[in-house]
Amino acid sequence: MSDPLPIPDTRVLAVASHVVSGYVGNKIAVFVLQSLGCDVAALNTVQFSNHTGYKQWKGTKVSAQEIRDLYDGLKQSYLDDFDMLLSGYIPGAEAVNAVGDIGRELRAKSKDTPGKFFWVLDPVMGDNGRLYVAEDVVPAYRSLIHHADLILPNQFEAELLSESKIVDMDSLTKAIQLMHDKYKVPHIVITSVNLESPDHPASHLSVIGSSMTSTGKARLFKIVFPSIDCYFSGTGDMFAALMVIRMREAVHHANEQLRFTPSWLSDDSISAIELPLARAAEKVIASMHEVLYKTSQGMRKVVDRTTDDMAPEERADDKKVHLVNSKAAELQLVRNLDCLRSPSKLFPAKAM
Repeated sequence: MSDPLPIPDTRVLAVASHVVSGYVGNKIAVFVLQSLGCDVAALNTVQFSNHTGYKQWKGTKVSAQEIRDLYDGLKQSYLDDFDMLLSGYIPGAEAVNAVGDIGRELRAKSKDTPGKFFWVLDPVMGDNGRLYVAEDVVPAYRSLIHHADLILPNQFEAELLSESKIVDMDSLTKAIQLMHDKYKVPHIVITSVNLESPDHPASHLSVIGSSMTSTGKARLFKIVFPSIDCYFSGTGDMFAALMVIRMREAVHHANEQLRFTPSWLSDDSISAIELPLARAAEKVIASMHEVLYKTSQGMRKVVDRTTDDMAPEERADDKKVHLVNSKAAELQLVRNLDCLRSPSKLFPAKAM
């Protein structure tokens, strides 16, 4: 008999990019969410042949008005009964505002039933000191994130939102508290942190999370795990999709009262490492580490299979080599469902 699904019936509206080939955005989110038992409605913000890391692609972006029209189409057919919203890459400030209106409307529908609706927001803006989006997207997100329940910025995006420079663990924890204070966002997880500390050697990465107390104080935890020395695409999208499932699972396994608490915020007596957010992040990191390891082990096979059909001059062309390596860096999800459903090794959360 198969393992029971980890969460109760759950309808998710996933707003993110879409590619015909490969795994980023909603191409990852829909697969991950459905594989773990969610009913997903995918509202795609772009329709590209492949992700932009290839440095060449075809396709179009969806306008803010098209986003509104698609959601209106769901509403008029009574298809807007969502338990959770996952928002990822959104092209442009006007489109960010359109998704914000959708999130606020879904929140308003459940205002009389605390805990009924939960919004996971991945503020996709850039990484490693570089913006992927127009500059006006940054203030659009700053005006939006206080409506979300859980935000998932990377280190660079956390700097943009907190308007503070992150150079070490101390400045990172201050940035988290700043975001709790300024935006009143209940849950924060900062992904892909690469800041050395006594328990964080250079060969490792960490995820830092917090669920605030009733007075807005951060409850901080850290998960440290070995890094894999390869480039991968779509890791942030996979993290966000898994977080939707594992957060809902952790809340439902905590206690019944928490399910009906606004933003699923635990009582102040719950320590950082006992938080549903920490429990969820442990499972997310475990699944991701296994998928990334297995993807890295299969990269050479993808490269060899692709280059076998290439002429010698093509193999010497830097542009074509980049395209082949980008193809090899696509996450190998379909053959590794067991890693998503039942990861074998957890990396434990530690209090900070």
